[in-house]
Amino acid sequence: MRDLLINATIKFLLHSSFLLKGIRIDWEDMFRSKKIEEVERRQGSVQAEMCQLVSSLLNLVFGIKDLYEMALANCQRRQLMWYMWYEIKMSNDETRKTGCVDTAVLRAIKEGNFEFVYEIVGTNPDLLWCKDDKGRTIFPSAVLYRQTKIFSLIYGLHVKLPKVYSQDCFNNNILHMAGMLEPSTQLNRIPGAALQMQRELQWFKEVESIVNPQLKEALNNDRLTPRELFTRNHKDMRKAGEQQMKDTASSCTVVGALIVTIMFAAAFTIPGGNDQATGLPMFRNEKLFKLFIISDSLSLFSSATSILMFLAILTSSYEEEDFLKVLPTKMIIGLFTLIFSIAFMMVAFCAALLLMLRGQTWFVNPIIFLASVPVTLFVLMQLPPLIGMVRSTYGSSIFDRKMKRWFY
Repeated sequence: MRDLLINATIKFLLHSSFLLKGIRIDWEDMFRSKKIEEVERRQGSVQAEMCQLVSSLLNLVFGIKDLYEMALANCQRRQLMWYMWYEIKMSNDETRKTGCVDTAVLRAIKEGNFEFVYEIVGTNPDLLWCKDDKGRTIFPSAVLYRQTKIFSLIYGLHVKLPKVYSQDCFNNNILHMAGMLEPSTQLNRIPGAALQMQRELQWFKEVESIVNPQLKEALNNDRLTPRELFTRNHKDMRKAGEQQMKDTASSCTVVGALIVTIMFAAAFTIPGGNDQATGLPMFRNEKLFKLFIISDSLSLFSSATSILMFLAILTSSYEEEDFLKVLPTKMIIGLFTLIFSIAFMMVAFCAALLLMLRGQTWFVNPIIFLASVPVTLFVLMQLPPLIGMVRSTYGSSIFDRKMKRWFY
């Protein structure tokens, strides 16, 4: 790989004027027609003129020098990749082996370098079968390191070849890889053990849906099926996710119980009191009173719903499958209803305050403003992870099943 990289770098330096992508060229036709020099000269001329024009325009605009440098670096990177691709295309199997091309491709998969894998493997289909020192090809490696974009390339294959699901030296197939737990930057980006467990289950289910049914019961050298391997490797993560769910549910249950108590009491201690003759509320015809009653009722019902959801979480059996849909759904409903109950409680408080202190806006308005502070703080703390949980559970798939055919 070092020799190939040196050759690619030398060619890149000699043709450093290729700064922009320029016109699209059919490389396969170029090689068959043996007009490489002519095409390079034509592309270089066009790209040099475009680069000069872009440089002049960017220099006229203040404050975008860094943007220009980033674009320039990106163009240079693309050009360098093209020369690497050319050297690999022109090399034979022995040259690729001594140049560690397979190692470079597999390292790119581990690091999540989608563009490198897409361009290099897409134009050199033989690299689809390259293996690491443990006999893993590119798609099992993508599963092992949880690289969703690279794994989605499997949907761009016109036929699912058996070698795609080949076993490694320990008889682990691609579904076994989904059951393994390797250090992954992709997984570490997900906050909380519960959502990490959900993502791992999504990976396992996705791979399980495309493999031959026989692979689901295949045994590795440890006499474990893919599902048994998944259970063993994710035991600690499941326990951590269970503890996280219980801690969150316990804390939110206390808050919900307090809101239920306050709103239930407020419904019978209405502002202004009752008419001694009829027993009806004194302010029953006031719009603010109706707002108070409606807000109080909605807060009571919302908090009661949230308590039931959190109690369901606390009493759950916490099976592996529960982390996929059941537990996240209960947590989503519980948190949403708890947010609503707090918001409606503050609305009921403000309505009651305006009802009793009408005409004293100079005194009431600051209190209403302060009443919005706890709602805002709670929403800012809980809404981002809640939205993330909704997207992870009900959002679009993390896998691109509509990947187009990517072999050139």
